[in-house]
Amino acid sequence: MGLSSETIAALASAPGRGGVGVIRVSGPLIESIMPGLLGQTLKPREAKFLPFLDGTGEILDRGIALFFPAPRSFTGEAVLELHAHGNPLLIDSILSRLFQLGCRPARPGEFTERAFLNQKIDLTQAEAIADLITAETSRGLRAARRSLEGEFSNRVNSLVETVIELRMHVESAIDFTDEDIDFLDLAALESRLSLIQEALAALLGAARQGVLLREGMTLVLAGKPNAGKSSLFNFLAGSARAIVTDIPGTTRDTLSDFIEIEGLAVKMIDTAGLRAHTQDSIEAEGMRRARQALGQADKILIVIDDRFPEDLEEMLQEIPENQDRLIIRNKIDLSGKAPELIMGSGATEIRLSLKTGEGLELLIRQLSPKGLEESQIEGDFMARRRHIEALKSASGELDQAHRTLKHQNLELLAEHLQRAQRQLGEITGAFTSEDLLGRIFSSFCIGK
Repeated sequence: MGLSSETIAALASAPGRGGVGVIRVSGPLIESIMPGLLGQTLKPREAKFLPFLDGTGEILDRGIALFFPAPRSFTGEAVLELHAHGNPLLIDSILSRLFQLGCRPARPGEFTERAFLNQKIDLTQAEAIADLITAETSRGLRAARRSLEGEFSNRVNSLVETVIELRMHVESAIDFTDEDIDFLDLAALESRLSLIQEALAALLGAARQGVLLREGMTLVLAGKPNAGKSSLFNFLAGSARAIVTDIPGTTRDTLSDFIEIEGLAVKMIDTAGLRAHTQDSIEAEGMRRARQALGQADKILIVIDDRFPEDLEEMLQEIPENQDRLIIRNKIDLSGKAPELIMGSGATEIRLSLKTGEGLELLIRQLSPKGLEESQIEGDFMARRRHIEALKSASGELDQAHRTLKHQNLELLAEHLQRAQRQLGEITGAFTSEDLLGRIFSSFCIGK
């Protein structure tokens, strides 16, 4: 894609006062800038303590300078790093000097964008840099680091290679249809396509977990009035955030709090109790907001009184179809049942008592995100919503390819495989529009 003709400069460390402020410069003017700013030309990758000079030769500051020649640098261009004292006035004076020498201010994310354009990193690794900076949990930090090291990219690229191999095989058969050679064993072809679909489904599942690591999970508590939702909310929040009384309908509005469960950021929402009819207009508005929250949930905790198991059917009518749910059968101290974990085909159920604490350990264990146990942590990577959409589109193309294969239409089969390849390529940036690049890198901070 080529090196840029412009040289950019910006503060790469956090703004504000600090012990050290790091300025990053990248572009073709680096070697001509060094004598004017440092009084000499630096040797590659050798840290040197030097004065930083203004246009008259006066010393602005003294600090460490490092020179990285192209292409062995973060951006793939010549890069100069200046480690000055972290006073904003000093930093501004050094940047002003760099602008006098021909640099321009860097746009948000422009250093990382140049690294991508110069093929030092792919698009998922570029996004991982931003995620590494903004990660809010230790698990999210590890996942972002794995993405930066290529965990996600490698899995996508491996999938792309298998699609290309299959596509080339099909297109070769199309080119030699008039020859007396049977290029295609349709049963073997279907088997290979099925394996690709299985691998894509596994990658999509892992990417969904990666999105949860990046964005956190929205956990919504739902149930009839006085079932124990607010008690559960307070238990998970670790404080008495919600009012708890024996009077049904205490919660009239949604109440939210952020917690962390085994390294996953969770937005927890307590909702108004749901029932068929109410004459109270305030309670009715609370129930409307509760139903709205249910549609935004990643997981729903349905809380019922274990003495009234028939309430579950009524509550299930309120839950959106195919929504992930966990059923909490509360108040076993009143029903006389023992704590229990019930693994069903439709949903997992837990019998517990929020009053006595019996069975709460079963709940905490179930709230750990599926696939994120410590034994499986090495496979984590960070992902974004756009990755999910691209994987789903690729999956749709492979489904179409499978249907086309049954009709032995090789031209359409090859077309769907090509489209699937393109959708997967959009994840790593092999096929990417300028508009998408602009949206991605504009979300970065300046200096990255």
